Amino acid sequence: MENELKIEKDLFTSLSEDEKKIAVIVRPSISYWKDAWMRLKKDKFAIISLAVIVIVVLGAIFIPMLSKYDYAANDLAQTNLTPSAEHWFGTDNLGRDLFVRNFYGARYSLIIAVLAAVINLVIGVFYGGIAGFFGGKIDNILMRIIDIIYAIPLTIYVIIIMAILNKPGSSGSGLLTIVLALSISYWIGMARIVRGDILQLKQQEFVLAAKSLGASNTRILIRHLIPNCIGSIMVTLTLLIPEAVFTEAFLSFIGLGIAAPRASLGTLANEAMQVIYSYPTQLIFPAVTICIIILAFNLVGDGLSQALDPKNKR
Repeated sequence: MENELKIEKDLFTSLSEDEKKIAVIVRPSISYWKDAWMRLKKDKFAIISLAVIVIVVLGAIFIPMLSKYDYAANDLAQTNLTPSAEHWFGTDNLGRDLFVRNFYGARYSLIIAVLAAVINLVIGVFYGGIAGFFGGKIDNILMRIIDIIYAIPLTIYVIIIMAILNKPGSSGSGLLTIVLALSISYWIGMARIVRGDILQLKQQEFVLAAKSLGASNTRILIRHLIPNCIGSIMVTLTLLIPEAVFTEAFLSFIGLGIAAPRASLGTLANEAMQVIYSYPTQLIFPAVTICIIILAFNLVGDGLSQALDPKNKR
């Protein structure tokens, strides 16, 4: 037995220096989010757009607070002034500084869009997650409900809800009213995307392993499946915000948005339409701000879709 266990050295040869380098780690291991951030930084348009969003958000927060002009203060001696060093965007028909009102309107538009997007995120993720995970009759029933809601154009759907909520005798248009209207309808896209991801992920081995260890369906859905959809969720969320900004601006433009003296970008555009031929700059500034916000969020969303795609992982 002892002779049989002997290992002859002639049967083995030492590795060369080049062969030893094969086992050396080329670069240290990095996390999924760090790798995604490194890829996102290479997208110049996404980074510039992200900087623009930060600038607009900071301006919406601090400019109305720090300016010497009040967004609601009327000055009938300074009505319809053109842009100047004193009033950078000019004044409206009540003498209110449009530079301050423009950023104040951006504040309300962004607050409404972000609140609606977050509410839609919660509703859409859990609705789509439940439909995709349980499948069968539950999936069919939940998807048919979505089909019924989706059959009506979302803009018309939101307008009807706003008209009902702002019926005579109610408190009028407000932030919570428009957020509720957007939240009721805009979660459909998120639910469908999450459902599609869950249908694929629930067939993976890690789900079978979790079931074998006795994990409940709720735990599997919340702790294992939904976190693996985070890439699609983040991209959809960044695209949901500009959609909500546009819808809010449209609703305010047709008179179903924020009530005076408060203002959103859509409200400013509506007020500017009354004097568009005489003072076109009053419409240009809020319209350009809406376009910048929507374009910036869309470019960031495109950048995130590439950065968070596991296929692009280095």
